[in-house]
Amino acid sequence: MKDFVKQSTKIVCMGRNYAKHAAELGNEIPTMPFYFLKPTTCYVENGGDIIYPKITKNLHHELELGVIIGKKMTKVSKEDVMAHVAGFSVTIDVTCRDLQEQCKAERKPWSISKCLDTHCAVGPFIPVDQLAHNNAEMILKVNGEVRQHANTKDMLFDVPTLNEYVNQHITLLPGDLVQTGTPEGVGPMNVGDTVTVSFPGIPGSEASFKIVDDA
Repeated sequence: MKDFVKQSTKIVCMGRNYAKHAAELGNEIPTMPFYFLKPTTCYVENGGDIIYPKITKNLHHELELGVIIGKKMTKVSKEDVMAHVAGFSVTIDVTCRDLQEQCKAERKPWSISKCLDTHCAVGPFIPVDQLAHNNAEMILKVNGEVRQHANTKDMLFDVPTLNEYVNQHITLLPGDLVQTGTPEGVGPMNVGDTVTVSFPGIPGSEASFKIVDDA
């Protein structure tokens, strides 16, 4: 499943799954999971460029644990979810924050702020047995400066719970990616920045991306 990007049919993105992140943006803490979708045209892999689109003036990074589906999931219980997971990836849910806030204020869908080309940056595939999904350290740096540093043990809803919730409504297929929400510390990126993400202590997990102007 190292080539999950080529097999993927969709990206499922969980919202507000860390209490401190919900608080930093002034949002209520959810009592149940919620999600939105990104198209696969959002993918950019390690070493690629993240486009800073002309329609935003506030492009943000959101560090997230990505769960890569290995077997078809339809109405699978959380007790059986992990048997359907192939592995993980450290990812960035790139967000046009000003457009998102505008959409929220106008009670419109967020798609314009979340679904643009190259706005799902993914690291290398990490097999399921090489990462403790419920106690995984993640780090994001911009130009070498730590911006986000968190542990998945602080998620409101863990990986089995999230995937059980999603696959009751949407069938998950091999290669699909489920982003599990971002911790606190989201912030701006600018043209020329280098953004790196990793699971510290997990060999081969690091990925690096360059922020480039929209040509």
